[in-house]
Amino acid sequence: MRGYDSQTEALFAYVTPESFVPKDHPLRAIRKMAEEALVGMDKLFDSMYATTGRSSIPPEKLLKAQLLMILYSIRSNRQLVEQIHYNFLFRWFLGMSLDEKVWDHSSFTQNNERLIGSDAAAEFLSRILAQAERKRLLSREHFTVDGTLIEAWASVKSFKPKDGPPSTGGGGGKNDTVDFRGQKLTNDTHGSVTDPDARLYRKGKNKEAKLCYQGHTLMENRSGLIVRTQVTTASGSGEREAAKSMLRQLPRTTRRITLGGDKGYDTEAFVRELRKLNITPHVAQNNSNRKSAIDARTTNHPNYAVSQRIRKRIEEGFGWMKTIGKMRKTMYRGIDKIAWHLDLHAAAYNLVRMKNLGLGVT
Repeated sequence: MRGYDSQTEALFAYVTPESFVPKDHPLRAIRKMAEEALVGMDKLFDSMYATTGRSSIPPEKLLKAQLLMILYSIRSNRQLVEQIHYNFLFRWFLGMSLDEKVWDHSSFTQNNERLIGSDAAAEFLSRILAQAERKRLLSREHFTVDGTLIEAWASVKSFKPKDGPPSTGGGGGKNDTVDFRGQKLTNDTHGSVTDPDARLYRKGKNKEAKLCYQGHTLMENRSGLIVRTQVTTASGSGEREAAKSMLRQLPRTTRRITLGGDKGYDTEAFVRELRKLNITPHVAQNNSNRKSAIDARTTNHPNYAVSQRIRKRIEEGFGWMKTIGKMRKTMYRGIDKIAWHLDLHAAAYNLVRMKNLGLGVT
């Protein structure tokens, strides 16, 4: 018998957002771990707000909303707010009832600026890692380092001389044609007027030069979790300098640390610096028309082969943050804001990986 298209609306509905979320939904484990981390951040949040005045959007909801944007590849604050209006899953994740009023996208953006200028993302990442540490998922001795390019939110047309008259063709209409032929563009003499921290950088021969930053991560080798991040201006030595900076932030241990990396880290100065820090360099040998700084004393050790095999896992984090997240081309300007965003991406990636390892499952 044919069913009829009845469109009678119920007057009352006694349901909660949680009733619409399956018991085995992966977001349940992620929400549990995220809320456990946020509980310990009350003191930090209290220090960021005044004790009087009109109540703002709770910072816990702001951070969890940012997680949703990363996990579900939401491209803008406006689209996120639109989704929260009718998406029961998002309302449940944020702890909102079905009839609770959703904030305006401009209010969300304005309130979010307070978080971006704080240590909230770094603290959140640290507390996520503390949960993994309690479950013995983190290695304290074996690590991998790597870097990637993050395209800046600025056009090459904005790359103009720092001193003297502006370059020909730029600065007129929004879609003016700029001809750089015959001009020598260097970061020493030119800069972006849109994003002064961005640098013109070419990844390799026959590659297009772009305005970008470098994002760096330090991964522990046991579970493949990101334990440290850093953002620098794009340069040939940026990866090695960031690696040394992140390694110095690690807690000291009596056991010798190993560090895996690709050929870009095989330089005499970098290897020498690692040995001074009591770190064994397990970086790939670069024998292209030069002598490698890594000799047989290191390459013949069985742990070297293990580090070289595991180090490729760090690319999974970059791939996830660039395809699922929004780190391929950042929507922020300035190193501080992009570093904040990278910390939050690392936390989201760790949450997904920890969930797959069995944490947070009820």
